[in-house]
Amino acid sequence: MKPLAARFSRVAIEEHARASLRGLLSYYFTNGIAVAIGYLLISATVGLLLGSFAGAAAAVGVVSAVPPDVAGPRKGKFRQMLPAPLIGVPLFFCVQMLHTSPVELGIFIVVATFVVFLGMAWGKKGAPVAIALMFAIIFSLAVPPPPELRRLDAALMVTGYFALGAFVYVLYACIVHRFLNPRYRVQLLADTLLSLSDLLRLQARQFTDHSPESKSEASGGLISRLLARQAALADQIQSTRDVVLETPDTLPRQRLAAMLLNVLDMRDHLIACALDLDALKQHAGHNRVLAQMHDILMLLAKDTAALADAMLLGRKPEQATDRRADLENLRWAADDDAQSEFNKALAQGSPTPDALVQSLAQRMASLSDELQRMVALARGEAQPNLAAVRTNWHLFVSPVAWSFKPFYTLWSWGAPALRHAVRAALAISTAYVISLLLPWGTHEYWIFLTIVVVLRGSLAQTLERRNLRVGGTLLGCLLALSILSMHPSYIVLVLCLTVAQAFAHGLALRNYLYTAVAATVLGLLQAHMLNSSSSAVFALAERTVDTLIGAGIAWLFSYVLPSWERSQIPNLVRRVIKSQIDHARTALDLVQLDAVDNAPELKWRLARKDAYDSLTALVLAAERSLKEPRAVRPPLQPLELLQNHAYQMLAQLTAVKTVLLMRRGSLHRDRLEAPLSEATTRIANLLSGKQSIIQTVDASEPAHPVREPTLAAGPEHVPEGWDADLMPWFLRRLEQAELLAAQMRKDADQLLKSSAG
Repeated sequence: MKPLAARFSRVAIEEHARASLRGLLSYYFTNGIAVAIGYLLISATVGLLLGSFAGAAAAVGVVSAVPPDVAGPRKGKFRQMLPAPLIGVPLFFCVQMLHTSPVELGIFIVVATFVVFLGMAWGKKGAPVAIALMFAIIFSLAVPPPPELRRLDAALMVTGYFALGAFVYVLYACIVHRFLNPRYRVQLLADTLLSLSDLLRLQARQFTDHSPESKSEASGGLISRLLARQAALADQIQSTRDVVLETPDTLPRQRLAAMLLNVLDMRDHLIACALDLDALKQHAGHNRVLAQMHDILMLLAKDTAALADAMLLGRKPEQATDRRADLENLRWAADDDAQSEFNKALAQGSPTPDALVQSLAQRMASLSDELQRMVALARGEAQPNLAAVRTNWHLFVSPVAWSFKPFYTLWSWGAPALRHAVRAALAISTAYVISLLLPWGTHEYWIFLTIVVVLRGSLAQTLERRNLRVGGTLLGCLLALSILSMHPSYIVLVLCLTVAQAFAHGLALRNYLYTAVAATVLGLLQAHMLNSSSSAVFALAERTVDTLIGAGIAWLFSYVLPSWERSQIPNLVRRVIKSQIDHARTALDLVQLDAVDNAPELKWRLARKDAYDSLTALVLAAERSLKEPRAVRPPLQPLELLQNHAYQMLAQLTAVKTVLLMRRGSLHRDRLEAPLSEATTRIANLLSGKQSIIQTVDASEPAHPVREPTLAAGPEHVPEGWDADLMPWFLRRLEQAELLAAQMRKDADQLLKSSAG
């Protein structure tokens, strides 16, 4: 037992070391290092030239300008960074002027908090700017004006140092970001590949046999994790698109862009691997062949991760093993039970178990093919498809310009951003009153800072941040006390602050516990530099209590004017239904057969992207709802079924569209036009509710994974050319899509009915 335990321990250590190395080589940590170097250069330079107080005030300006500085596209970087100091400097100055007027200061902070938090309506683009502006307000409270100067002179001087640090950092960030852009492209794609590898491993679990006692876990917990992982991957793919598909005007960039397109195809093939799996498990003799498929998926996951690791390390990746031959040799078990199932399927005219195995193996072989193409591109042994790259890079990146459209959606009492702004303003006003009553009220900014970083738009996010913030603050206080007990010099303090800034910014979206520890060290050391006369021990005790107070206020006010996920579900469900209808119409459109360019294919890819985006929003909302009180949660079973059926629908229609694209030179339009047109109409009518679900699926039956249709279909595999087997293949896929559309409408109706009630 000891050697086995030692082996598992060694494997765990190796996995942990590998994960740590990936984190250190990732784009978010590279970004954190770049931020820290900027912090060091600006604060140290200003401190050496103008004095330690000026350096500390300039460092506060840097910290307030940092949040929008994330790995992203080169275009629009300056426009993304500029609003933080442009608006933050006046806010900082106003707080400086009101330091000695508690009532006016409190009113200003509360009103400013409300206005700033409205910026959350701009989503991922606006949230970092809103946080940066709150930092400008809060850190202005932490910077005491020099007592020997008049109020205006002191405010102008301190604000000048703050502005110097903030604006210089904006210039630094834009220059460094352009320099790091090639590295960011590689790192973002590698991170996406690692997420795809994790999804492959999780998907492989569907191929392992489950006992009756564990079926509920397999169909419940596993599917929930799969949906969450697919949604996270879709969100990550969009972030990668924004960088990798931006101006691919050199061969290395074009190769990376082509690899990203392969990732998108792998994602589709992987989702399609779940098709027919339940039908296979209903036949006897499936254990051995599905176990072999599980092993091959795990090997593909390992090869995908190896490619990502090679990219992060700047090495030439090893040639991945081609798994197609192994998959093509897979056959159904030949025991008596399996032969009986085979004969039964033939008699009923439904796909035989061996045909279903071949179909699944073909999809998995497509995964291997895409991985082979990516490795060849990474090794420089293949040339990218420039036509595909050029048609994708314009339309699949997020807009960089600021828009007034979110502003117009704010002025409804049900708008989540408006309610969040009111909630934040009320929390800050409560904290301000409490801070005035505390014996150490001169450090109230720490309570405000805790509220700003803990109070999120949803209860789930707030609870997660609350726990991590408290734990991180306690650890950070101990670390800061250890540093200050050594009475470090100014340069040593700046170096410590630089390291803390790297971890605080670089890990903010990956592991908030580390961010909380680093941010605590950063705040305490910076406060010590600004006001070194205070007692370090007492300051640490203050911060601990302030953190507990701030976290408690944020938690309590997360229940005030809540935007429960249940209220957002109807709109998200309608968006999913609409996007699925649009995707079905473009996927089954025969215009591609007559097209002389890639415009119809591009239209389909855009529709597919919108379908994935809508599902991602729904899955994330469902995840957040799990942390809410049971009384306000949406019904989880139809919600999960809707998500699962929607992903299956995408897989079915993507399989059809892929064949249309691959065989457009040999397909007979006149034979396909009627069934595809009729299926498009039926799917759209079923999803929109214009056609009764009872006509296709018995509505008296509980929501259930879609049954297998009975067709005289013959083998399920896609034939090599046009022959008699191809039309049944199309008909089977179209009937499955119609059944899924019926189930989706049924799930959606249950969700909408429960939300209305």
